[in-house]
Amino acid sequence: MFNPQITEYYNQNFENLHFSDDKLNEIEFDNCSFKSCDFSGTKFSHCKFIDCHFFQCNLSNISIGYSRFNDVFFEHCKMLGIDWTRAYWPNLALSSPLKFSHCILNDSSFHGLKLSELQLESCKLQDVDFREGDFSQGNFIDSDFSYSLFNNTKLVETDFSDASHYNIDIHNNNIKQAKFSRDQALNLLIGLDIEIVD
Repeated sequence: MFNPQITEYYNQNFENLHFSDDKLNEIEFDNCSFKSCDFSGTKFSHCKFIDCHFFQCNLSNISIGYSRFNDVFFEHCKMLGIDWTRAYWPNLALSSPLKFSHCILNDSSFHGLKLSELQLESCKLQDVDFREGDFSQGNFIDSDFSYSLFNNTKLVETDFSDASHYNIDIHNNNIKQAKFSRDQALNLLIGLDIEIVD
């Protein structure tokens, strides 16, 4: 049972919670799972999520002011309009503390973040800002990047296999040793002022 007056939760399983547009301050969740919960529009402030799993949850338009995420996995979640730059990010991180699978993350921002090994597998990422960020060794397979922004973005060894609709200027981004599917790799030639013929 969730009580917003309690500030620490350990090894708890939450299901069908509805906290839309609520405010949650300085609450720590450690090794907790959330299933079919609605947090849309909720304002999280200085919260901590450690080794947590969200499944089929609605987190659209949440505010994550200075909240911390460590080994958090989002699966089949709706997560529109989130500014991930507002979270607390440690200066030294060996790998991304976030993983996403089959999520909708449209209209979100990862601008300027250093999240190596970020997993965005089979996600919809339309109108997402990746500019100035470092997502080296990321797993972006089978994701849709329609209208997303890449500029001065580090994508070294990032896997775009079966990803689609990305527009990445090879002159303004570092894509060394990144992987791209043959049928989509033509997107990388946009802006080179060349003609491709059969």
